[in-house]
Amino acid sequence: MRISFVAGFGPIVPDVDASHAFYSGALGIPFEGDPGYWHTDALDGVRAFALWPLKTAAQSTFGQNEWPADLPVPQSWLEFDVEDADAVTAAASELEEKGYRPLVPPKTEEWGQTVCRLLSPEGLLVGVTYTPWMHAPD
Repeated sequence: MRISFVAGFGPIVPDVDASHAFYSGALGIPFEGDPGYWHTDALDGVRAFALWPLKTAAQSTFGQNEWPADLPVPQSWLEFDVEDADAVTAAASELEEKGYRPLVPPKTEEWGQTVCRLLSPEGLLVGVTYTPWMHAPD
């Protein structure tokens, strides 16, 4: 078997209204449908799929090897890339204004990716990121 690309990804949501408010209202994803099945084909494809160990996610997010006991342990991760590093900072501010608390302030990882991470209503580790090597040169 040879997998060519990720055809879709999305959370299984216990609270449709909270999740729709987050993905549509806070992140601006244009959905079609109704509360029974909000969907979109308007986003470009996934550029990376990875098995991210919890220890590594905790280290990257919090600088420690253990996930904080006072936060839900995420069951998956999802990253939305934006146009540049400054847009990550702007997105973090916008998310905070809408009541979503970033886990850490925006930062640039040692590998060059600028990130802001937060937990979605259903417990996904969501990143708003700028990943320079995934953008075509001007």
